[in-house]
Amino acid sequence: MNLILLQQEEVEGGGQVVLRPRQAAHVISVLRSKPGDTLRVGVLGGRVGRATVIEAAPGRVVLSPPVLDTDPPRPWFDLLLAMPRPKVLHRVWGPIASLGVRRVFVSNAAKVEKFYFDSHWLSPDTYLPLLTEGLEQSGTTAMPEVTIIRQFRPFVEDVVPRDFADAPKFVAHPGTGDGPAPRFPANPAPNAALPLLAIGPEGGWTDFELGLLEKVGFRRLTLGVRPLRTDVAICALAGALAGCSAGRT
Repeated sequence: MNLILLQQEEVEGGGQVVLRPRQAAHVISVLRSKPGDTLRVGVLGGRVGRATVIEAAPGRVVLSPPVLDTDPPRPWFDLLLAMPRPKVLHRVWGPIASLGVRRVFVSNAAKVEKFYFDSHWLSPDTYLPLLTEGLEQSGTTAMPEVTIIRQFRPFVEDVVPRDFADAPKFVAHPGTGDGPAPRFPANPAPNAALPLLAIGPEGGWTDFELGLLEKVGFRRLTLGVRPLRTDVAICALAGALAGCSAGRT
């Protein structure tokens, strides 16, 4: 936990902040903070800054009124994600937040089993805590917006041209790509058109799905011929878009 993430209501009024049990346990057991120590804090959807530990005891940590004076990095890409196996979905929520995803569209696809959508990992009650942990890890505050897409084709044909007309669009698929992806800044300008990255099922997109995506402007992006698990692919492809060293063919 590199950031103590606070809710807006916890800082309203400018008073002291009593941390929630999970955060208090981390401050005591992991950070081993004591009164007088300074912690990095942020407000969900807002700025980051510092607060001083006033009280630190098992089960209770109290902070001074936070000084929030810095804008955190903004989200820098959107994600169209074919619904993975539920146990994999559980693993990807945290990285999605840590990597800087603004909006994630969890979509059906031809090689997605219908019963995957019955998973409790699609419930906000289960994924929001995991997204929160991802934000705390990366020291950012912008919660990704999650949308469930049960009909792939209407989303691609109708929503993408309307809402992502100016966005650079990439579809990940093993094999041959359309050349190296351009680099995108990890802290873009406020009004920048963010890239939209489509990652398919672990069995891959079908030719029909690839055709639909390419028809609305997606370029193929590949890390080589090896099909990757979804949790690995998300991290590797984000690195490729950010210009990190990742093998591309």
